[in-house]
Amino acid sequence: MALKGVDVSKMVSAGGLVFEALRRAIIEGELKDGDPLRQDEIARLFHTSRIPVREAITMLEQQGLVKNHRFKGAVVVGLSIAEASEIFDFRCIIDAHVIRAAVPHMTPALIAEARAICDAFASTTDPMRWGDLNRAFHITLYRASNLPFHLGTLTNAMDRLDRYLRAQLLLTDGHARSNAEHLDILEACARGDADAAADLTVAHIRSAQYALRQHLAKIQAKFGTSETT
Repeated sequence: MALKGVDVSKMVSAGGLVFEALRRAIIEGELKDGDPLRQDEIARLFHTSRIPVREAITMLEQQGLVKNHRFKGAVVVGLSIAEASEIFDFRCIIDAHVIRAAVPHMTPALIAEARAICDAFASTTDPMRWGDLNRAFHITLYRASNLPFHLGTLTNAMDRLDRYLRAQLLLTDGHARSNAEHLDILEACARGDADAAADLTVAHIRSAQYALRQHLAKIQAKFGTSETT
């Protein structure tokens, strides 16, 4: 299994730690669509019992990252084009609302922090960092909204899409395009134009939606399927 284990046997929240490790492995593509999550193997990796592993898998299932099958056990869930489109549509609504609420409360320090992340995103040549920096850029701007429930919901939506977006950024011109779009959003925020920031954010999401839809369609055509597993 492509997953790094740690000894959590003496830690209080073993289930939460296993959950975070599995969640990150799924998001970063170390655990791929259809990969089984074997409880005994995971328990050995983390030097713990199966109870925290079951708790972690339950939390992952609640976030839509894994699915339990009656005879097969828990497996990493794939994402169909229809499901991806639904999540993007949802994000267009929520992201626009959140950034519109955030702009009036953005400080020069927050803008500077977001700009530094944007610069790091533009300059890094490590594809594995692109997803983290992309997420950090948006979440940094959204923090000023003071809408924690919205941000929690968006985090779950990002989790469902992230591993596909990382692949799309790597295999297409998505990195350069996303960087240019980030700069436009940032400039709108810096000048205090909430409506422009919201419109540009929606356009940014739609751009990623189209690129990812094309990417998923190519994958499905290659393997002769109409949906990912």
